[in-house]
Amino acid sequence: MSILVVGSIAYDTVETPYGSVQDSPGGSALYFSAAASLFSPVNVVGVVGSDFNASKISFLKKRGVNLDGLYVESGDTFRWGGRYHKDLNQRDTLFTYLNVFEDFQPIIPEQYKDSKYIFLANIAPDLQLQVLDQIHKPKLVILDTMNFWISGKRDTLEEVFKRSDIVILNDEEVREFTNEYSLLTAINLIHKLGPKAIVIKKGEHGALLHYEDQFFFTPAYPLDRVIDPTGAGDSFAGGFVGYIAKEGKITKTTLRKAVMYGSSVASYNVQDFSFNALIDLDMKKIQNRFEEFKLMTQV
Repeated sequence: MSILVVGSIAYDTVETPYGSVQDSPGGSALYFSAAASLFSPVNVVGVVGSDFNASKISFLKKRGVNLDGLYVESGDTFRWGGRYHKDLNQRDTLFTYLNVFEDFQPIIPEQYKDSKYIFLANIAPDLQLQVLDQIHKPKLVILDTMNFWISGKRDTLEEVFKRSDIVILNDEEVREFTNEYSLLTAINLIHKLGPKAIVIKKGEHGALLHYEDQFFFTPAYPLDRVIDPTGAGDSFAGGFVGYIAKEGKITKTTLRKAVMYGSSVASYNVQDFSFNALIDLDMKKIQNRFEEFKLMTQV
């Protein structure tokens, strides 16, 4: 079934200990789409400036990504720059220029309104609510957010939580949102708002799923070198949601496999700059890595 993603589309300038890129396509919507489209068709809603070179994302169309909701406005595309330390968990933001993204108002094309799987990427909570108000009968709503919205728009974000089935956060965001250090206590507080499942991203330490009073944990795939961690969380979400949409059902087994598929895709994403590693990625490679995850975690 089709997936709808609403999020940012950007040009990223990134420096890591292994090199750098300038004005490379990025943003939550593109990373997510590049990953999710390996499993299921994806509809994208986002905005770019008149300077955006669409040929750089032409591979997405070949993969079943519908870009009818990609709006082109006069001006420059959203730009972000960051420098990662040797410890790639640490980075410095060099600049953020919202440009046309500053006035973005998500208008969902009519043909997208019946999308069953809705991924609310990391944008302002009031925009996420606008998206949900335009969708007819979603089967599953998955939410992502960040510290900036947790501290700045806490009340509005809570309303989005109430209308979401699954939330994907990192452990720092979970603790900030609930004001609880214990992840178990924090998870229970989030469940009370409405989400049936919670996925906690733990970076190089893997990902944690809580669903139907049970925990499931998968480690991160061991790599000898991480080239660029930008977009790892969005590519994880893409693999996670893409697999669920492919299966068409929400069960304990489906969600657990989805976490592993999300981790598999993310592990490829970080092996090159931007989403270059996802362009030629195929299901055979993903399945091989999924099987390696199974071997790493079985007793």
